[in-house]
Amino acid sequence: MKYYILVGEASGDLHGANLMKALLKEDTNAEIRFWGGDLMDEVGGTLVKHYKERAFMGFIEVLLNLKKILGMMSFCKRDIVNFKPDVIVFIDNSGFNLRIAKWAKQKGFKTNYYISPQVWASRVGRVKDIKRDIDAMFVILPFEKEFYKKYEYNVNFVGHPLIDGIAGRKQVDELLFREKYNLGSKKIIALLPGSRKQEITKMLSVMLSLVTDFSNYQFVVAGAPSQPYDFYRTIIEDKNVKFINNKTYDLLSISYAALVASGTATLEAALFKVPQVVCYKGSIISYQIAKRIITLQYISLVNLIMDKEVVKELIQDNFTKKNLTKELMYILEKEQRKKLANSYLELEQKLGGKGASEKTAKLIVKGLSN
Repeated sequence: MKYYILVGEASGDLHGANLMKALLKEDTNAEIRFWGGDLMDEVGGTLVKHYKERAFMGFIEVLLNLKKILGMMSFCKRDIVNFKPDVIVFIDNSGFNLRIAKWAKQKGFKTNYYISPQVWASRVGRVKDIKRDIDAMFVILPFEKEFYKKYEYNVNFVGHPLIDGIAGRKQVDELLFREKYNLGSKKIIALLPGSRKQEITKMLSVMLSLVTDFSNYQFVVAGAPSQPYDFYRTIIEDKNVKFINNKTYDLLSISYAALVASGTATLEAALFKVPQVVCYKGSIISYQIAKRIITLQYISLVNLIMDKEVVKELIQDNFTKKNLTKELMYILEKEQRKKLANSYLELEQKLGGKGASEKTAKLIVKGLSN
């Protein structure tokens, strides 16, 4: 069978790669063409476009690059028609993917979606479009199945793929890792400021403002694979901070605490049992628009899944050096660390165990025989 997979960012590249591996096991004759990243490219198939070419964040950034985005959509449609896939698999990245899905469904292509758009967070009206345009939806958060049920749309809860990604990784030798990156013996505070230039620019400098006050710890910036070191260097300057690119899981596995940009990374830190403070700061206009359409009480996946405040969220104007210092000091305390560890264990149980990629691949292949 022929599979066309659409991914738009680093986290999707990871999940897309694992799904591709599972599809190739399930369908040994699978022919895969995809928009993704380096991890998917390593699995095989044909890479059409790298997600780095369209990593736009926020309403303003999207508007400024609208012509480029529309050009990519037109190219994508032509490429799909030429490839003639048996199924198109969309992974997250709703702004681009839902528009392609509408067109694809009208053209008679089979449409599957892995990792639901966050319609439960904002613009719930998109559920109607999803019901119309998506033949099968595979969700990874436990509350999503019940959410869609309210709209009479049956979806498949497959568990969260991060559990597999973390469980299946090779364990890092902490001593060798510290030696390789010259980290010394101090406890490590990991800085995860996101993967897009806009969010890194907004958040990393505030995170770095804590370095002098916490000199007993080694701060390490987790570089995103989508950004070159030269970009980070202009922000880090000469501060006593280490930089490690594309080794986030290894870094989290030996970290004592973390300051994390809102997104998938908050869940990754939790699964590594790392106490964290969640951070978010966007452009003023983007934030004001988002504030008016997002109806959630929390922004971090940890708190959303647990339906309570497990980790502290510092959002927009509350994301300051003073507040960040206070919250970092709090998660370094022994009692708070114990409390967080217990909450993280409960969180992992709610996520449904291992095998998300395999379950999804089986359902996709099964759907093609119906």
